Order: sequence, then C-alpha cells, then structure tokens
Amino acid sequence: MTANAGLQPRIVIRTPGGGIEERLFGADAGTISIGKADTNDIVIKGWSVGRHHADIVTTPEGIFVESNNQLVGIEVNGERVRRFGPLASKDEIEIAGHSLYVFKGAEPVAAVAAADAPGLDDAPVAPHVATPSPAPVAVPPPTAPARAEPAAVPARDEARAMLYQQWRERVHEGLIKLMDVRRTDVTKMSDGELRAATQAMVMLVLGDVRDFPADIDMQELMRQVVAEAVGLGPLEPLLEDESITEIMVNAHDQIFIERAGRIVRSEASFTSPKAVLAAIERIVAPLGRKIDESSPMVDGRLKDGSRVNAVIPPLALKGPCISIRKFSKRRLYGEDLIKFGSLNADMLNFLSFAVLQAQNCIISGGTGSGKTTLLNVLSNFIPDHERIVTVEDAAELRLHQPNLVGLEARPANSEGRGAVPIRELVRNCLRMRPDRIVVGECRGGEALDMLQAMNTGHDGSLTTAHANSPRDLLSRVEVMVMMAGMDLPVVAIREQIASAVNLVVQQTRFKCGSRKITSVAEITGVESGKIQLQEIFRFAQEGYDENGRVHGSFVATGAVPEFIEALREAGIATPDLSIFEVPAESGVPAGA
Repeated sequence: MTANAGLQPRIVIRTPGGGIEERLFGADAGTISIGKADTNDIVIKGWSVGRHHADIVTTPEGIFVESNNQLVGIEVNGERVRRFGPLASKDEIEIAGHSLYVFKGAEPVAAVAAADAPGLDDAPVAPHVATPSPAPVAVPPPTAPARAEPAAVPARDEARAMLYQQWRERVHEGLIKLMDVRRTDVTKMSDGELRAATQAMVMLVLGDVRDFPADIDMQELMRQVVAEAVGLGPLEPLLEDESITEIMVNAHDQIFIERAGRIVRSEASFTSPKAVLAAIERIVAPLGRKIDESSPMVDGRLKDGSRVNAVIPPLALKGPCISIRKFSKRRLYGEDLIKFGSLNADMLNFLSFAVLQAQNCIISGGTGSGKTTLLNVLSNFIPDHERIVTVEDAAELRLHQPNLVGLEARPANSEGRGAVPIRELVRNCLRMRPDRIVVGECRGGEALDMLQAMNTGHDGSLTTAHANSPRDLLSRVEVMVMMAGMDLPVVAIREQIASAVNLVVQQTRFKCGSRKITSVAEITGVESGKIQLQEIFRFAQEGYDENGRVHGSFVATGAVPEFIEALREAGIATPDLSIFEVPAESGVPAGA
C-alpha cells in the first residue's frame, strides 16, 4: 500500500517498566512492521511476540493496525481484534504488555513532532526520522520576556497570556492524572528520560482534546507544560535569554527581570504557588539542600552557575519567591569590562599588574553592583603555575587555572547538624598549600581568618565585601573581625587590616543600571590610629546623558602606588607611570 500524503505516523510506546519511546516515521512509511525480529520497524521482545507480529498500515481511509499472529493477536482498547481502524490518538494498542498510541501528521498534535524539548536527546529514545525544523522553538508573545515598557502591552496579548495559563492548568491536571494512572516512577528516570516521558504523555492528553482554541500554538503550549511539570516552567526561556541578568519571582503571577540594567515586569507566570515551590525543590534537591516550613530560606545555584535564593511561606507573604542572579555563559575578560564602560584601559592595566604582582585586594560594592563578575575577571590574571583555593557559600566563581581547588560551604541538615561554614573552610584551606586564596564573599568572622591568611604568605588573595565606599569597607571589615568572637582592640584590628590588604576596588551600580568601578584605592598604613587610604583612580561623574544613563570619565589622581615605587627600586618592570598622571582637563588636584 502507499502512504497517504501528509500523514506521518508518530508512535508513542509505553513499555511494561514505565519507560516511554517515541518514533516518527516519514510520510512514505506505508507499512510499519512490529515484532521481535530485528528486521521489524518496531522491535518488541517477549516469548508471546511473533517474529512479525503486527503491522500499522497507512491507507487513504486512515491508519489501521493488523495482526499477523493468530495465536496471541493484539488488543485495542482492551478488546482482542484482528484489524482495527482508523486509529485515533486515544486508541491503545496492547502487545505483550507494551502500549502503543498512534498520532497522525494531519492531526494538530503532530505539530509537536519538531519540538526540540531540552534533554530529549539524552533520553533512551529509539532512532527516528525527524521532520526538518527551521529553528529552535520560538516563544510567542504571551511568554516572551517583557518589552521595555510593560504598560504598553496590548490587552489582546494579556488575554492570550491568560488563555495560555488556563490551558496550561487544564493540560497539567490531565498530565498528573495520566501519570498517576500509569504509575510512572519518576525517581528512577534521568532528566532526559523524564522530559521525553512527560512530552509523550502530554501528547496523549492533548490527543483527547476536542475544543482546542485556534489562538493557541499547540507546540508552544506543550513546551510550557513540559517545562513546568519537570523543569523550571516559565523561567526556562528567561534563563536562555542572555540579555537578562536577573530574574525575580515575587509571586506565581509576578515575575520581574533585569535587562540592560533596567527592571521590568515579564509577561511570563507560573500556574500556581505550588508550581513555584516545585521549581524551587527541583533547584535545591540536586544540591543536597532542602526547603520547608522549618527551613523556609535556601541559597543554591543552577547547572550554569547562576545564583539562586528562595524564600517560602510563612516568611514570604505572597507565596514562594525566587531570585536568580545570572552570569554570562562565556568567559569574560578585561576587554569586556572596557566595552561595558566599567573601567578604562589604564585602570585595567594597573589592576592586572597588581594581581600579577600578588597584591591582596578586596572588591567592595553594594548588592548587584557586579562584584563577583569583577572578581572573576581579575582572577584571570593569576598565573597558571600558582595553586588557588576558592571558598564560597554558593559556588559561582569561574576560575580557569589548572591548579585549582573549589570549596563550598554546607548548610545544616534537617536535624540542625552537619553545617560547614565559610570560616571553617577558610581555616582548612590554609592546610592545602595554596599560593592564593579567593573567598567569594566575606560576611562575618571569616574576615579575620582571611586577613591572617593574607598576612602569612598567601599574597595576591582576593575577596569581596558589601560596602558603599572604600572607607566604609574598612569599617565593615572591622565589624566582621569582631564577629569572629576574638576580644581584640580596635587598634590591633586596624593594624591587621593595613598590613594585610593592599588595594580596595569600589564597584558601584548607578540608578540607571550602569555598573562602574568608581574608585581604586591603596591602603598605605595606619596613622594616629586611623587607616590611611590613597586613591589611585576614580570615576568623575558629570551627570546623565539623553538616555538617562550616567555620564562621566575615569581619571587618575596623580598618586603613584607605593608598591609600584618599591618594584621600580627593585628593578622590576612596571607599567608606564604616565597612566597615573592627572589629565589636564580633568580638574582633579594632583595627589587627591
């Protein structure tokens, strides 16, 4: 027989063990053979299966199933048959404990055939002939990242977004019922297998739909349902958008994003607070962390290194909320920071030389100012032959040196035991023979251990801390040292800071979203009980441009760092001193 034009049989196979396989056959597949012989198109092993057990045949009238085994035969919808058809997507063909469902290319549900579901390639799915796919699945307006002005979203798009949400809920409910009826054991499936099985079951649910709206893209709806059922739901396209740097879920229907430094509301949404909680659990479970009413806050990270913080009720009043700090998928270099306008070439030249010459450095800045990104970039200048140990609360540093050890703090378990704080890791890494120690962020008593490490031969160590200016940073470090529980006089703490830290780099995020290094200062010692700072570079703000973005220039103060003078006296090549000269037009007093 010849195939009916346009009909591409897609067959979903449910194995006795609960696995899912999908096969897509070309339009010229007139007869699809089933049996235990390897020559069949679909191979099913079993003592009750014949060598050529049955055929699925495409005819002008539709698709039929025919039995070639008179002894055992086949069952369709629980009844033994010799021939049955035309087949509908809800018809279940049973052969030796296997269930087969046939979808026709002419049916709306077959539009999902070209869907490129994440993780599907990793699943144990039998080879199939895929229809050509022109591009990755495009996200329609209802779930696309928000435009620059969310207030201008047409009412029609909002209505479509609501329509998608209603149908997501409806299909999701059907999916849960089907998984329960099939007794699907998701705990034994890999991520790829779970996505493939879920996609197949969503197809079965959609196959029973008779009142499907023409305004909804079946392919996109399926992607959304699969993402929310076994992935991160509406967050997945936002995570894939490299222009988005921050994702903030305030409630299940309130998602905000940061793009180009500006925060806008996204049109994406979860179907319910339970869906948000499920996404949180899928994030933290692989990390060995938990979140529940007894422990309603958690820090974690995604596979790509993005930092995640989640809070659930009773602390979160609107329902579970998530904050995701994304990091660039590609390695950033100093030239990228120049391109972003975070610093100029002279500052980069100086900072790279300071890191190479093992100057201890603290990067200071407010929340979201770009401290971790700058720390990653400066770490690029550490020589490859040196041994580096990193210590973090939630791993997000991306160093690329060959001799690298990464340590991550561990929270307490459900019994309140087993916690390993950053301070303990900092003390332990001193026994690991590091040349340099990089601490993701100092927040408490580990600051004392970090200062001691800087003072005991681990020159060139780097860390970050929250502060609004270099002077504020010194006060904050004093407070953090006191949090270590050591009864030290303030003068002794300041002497320790001055002898350990060489440079303070201040990173600032302006209201327009721009992130810039606003000050590079050298600590020169303690005088009259006060730590002395010498500013080397600064950002001179000159107002805002026509687009509302901060405008100004990076200028040198005329001060030459003391360590540069010491290196010059020792005969070591240093950067051209002209980079420290005050530009004539800057108006900055020399040595300011």
